[in-house]
Amino acid sequence: MKSSFLILLFFFTISISAQQTGYWDKARVTTKEISLSAGNRVSVKSEDFPKGTTEIIYRITLLDDNQQLATSLVSLLKSVPDPSGISQGSAGAVFLMSKISGDDKCTYALFSSEDNAKKYKDSGTSDAACYVQNTPLSKEAKLFSIETSKCLKANAQNIWFAFESKNWLMKQKIVLEVVPWVDYKLSKGWSQANKKSILDLCKTSDLAELMGNSNDFCVCILDQFVQKYTFPEYQKLLAAEKSKAYKDFGAKCLLNKAENQTILNSVRVNSFQHFIDKKYDKAIRLLQVGLIDNGNGKAADYNALGTYYIYSKQYGKAIKVLKEAEKMDESELLIQLNLAHAYLLNDEYSEARTLHKKYKNQNVSATESWIDRTKADFSEMKTAGIQSDNFERILKLIQE
Repeated sequence: MKSSFLILLFFFTISISAQQTGYWDKARVTTKEISLSAGNRVSVKSEDFPKGTTEIIYRITLLDDNQQLATSLVSLLKSVPDPSGISQGSAGAVFLMSKISGDDKCTYALFSSEDNAKKYKDSGTSDAACYVQNTPLSKEAKLFSIETSKCLKANAQNIWFAFESKNWLMKQKIVLEVVPWVDYKLSKGWSQANKKSILDLCKTSDLAELMGNSNDFCVCILDQFVQKYTFPEYQKLLAAEKSKAYKDFGAKCLLNKAENQTILNSVRVNSFQHFIDKKYDKAIRLLQVGLIDNGNGKAADYNALGTYYIYSKQYGKAIKVLKEAEKMDESELLIQLNLAHAYLLNDEYSEARTLHKKYKNQNVSATESWIDRTKADFSEMKTAGIQSDNFERILKLIQE
């Protein structure tokens, strides 16, 4: 009793998780009853598989005359709705077996093309089969997936079953049942090739090229396309509609949410790398488009943008964004120091002097003083080709 309860609990758990990824398409089931004379062969084509089929389960049952199946395969699948549950070793296969079968036996083979199935029927040659069962049997149940079987390929529409009777005298009755498993996403037409077309197009965008490694960003956009449209619907969009969708989805991927933090941090890291490489224009554009324009910039982002403007000698713009950073965090002295630099280089010595006098005796971090950071910044700016006659005046002022 305890073991039976655990088995039922296992199947119930699988059922809950499975419903999030796909479903057994019980409306497009192959159910065929085949009469096969002694020693003969026959080939049978499955019903067309629905778009998005990633697994199939089939059952073969040989019956004596007047026997009926106790339970159909579709009925059994109501208890085990997920392919992973059926493929859990021999227990799953036994579960799917009919409780009734005759003494007749047959061998069979599976083919992915009608021509090869016909050759088997005519000559018994199974060289082109994707699966062969040479041991005569009275019943069989198996699951094939596109990942593990050559019989089921992506976007395959059918499989051909070929049977050979192993009776010497009497005809036999074979019941073939095939049920497809449909992946929700693939059923919408989003094959690997179609998804790749979206990713490739995304990576040509200005923002993606600035990011360098834009995989997370482009996958985020792809996920939104898959959720909102079937692939045929996407194809029917006008060019302007596609462009707007890319823009809207890209903006959502840059919102300051927990699931987007990897993308946002990638924007920050790659922007800083452009700055290190002295590609100031790229550093500014990436931070501006990736964070600031979407309203997702933090005080540190505005401070970084101010730094990039200083090094690109756009001092007026630097002052503007640093004042925005100051509004967000008035206590951050690195912002105040950058603002002082921008004032000084913009020939606003009085404003720069006021800030240096106010903060010169404080630390900008736990280990670095305002004075030491000012000296280091002036040295780095000189190396970058930024000069000011007032550097020495400020150094003299803060060391008094």
